Amino acid sequence: MERFTISLSDELAAQFDQWIAAHSYSNRSEAVRDILRKEIETKRLVQDQAIYSIATLSYVYNHHERNLAERLTNHQHEAHDLVVSSMHVHLDHDDCLETLFLRGLTAQIRSLADKLSAETGVRHSSLNLIPIKIATLQHSHHGHSSHAHFHTHS
Repeated sequence: MERFTISLSDELAAQFDQWIAAHSYSNRSEAVRDILRKEIETKRLVQDQAIYSIATLSYVYNHHERNLAERLTNHQHEAHDLVVSSMHVHLDHDDCLETLFLRGLTAQIRSLADKLSAETGVRHSSLNLIPIKIATLQHSHHGHSSHAHFHTHS
């Protein structure tokens, strides 16, 4: 682990300590590491440098919209290699919340999110991407001989 020192004005240090407390960090180092990770991940995503991602896509839709549930399900089936899991919640008599858990090529995840979000009757969609690295490993455990491991960037 590499160490470095930074200097902050008294006012900025006090504001940072308030932020740390509000976000339940136990120390400044962990807070700084998370801030740096988030900035680096954001840059990767903005500049299309994140080849693979894990993601959640959440959206609210009116289940009375003609054939909408079927169209949404068809999009998910077409992207079965991306969709790891889905969760469906009934909000009221008209609206449902669906959250998809996705894994794969970032560009394909974004494309699926765009298709689903653009369907008539879908509202309030939100995509949360986390860049990852994929490593295929040849070792044996749990009855598997080779499989992929997914790691977030440091």
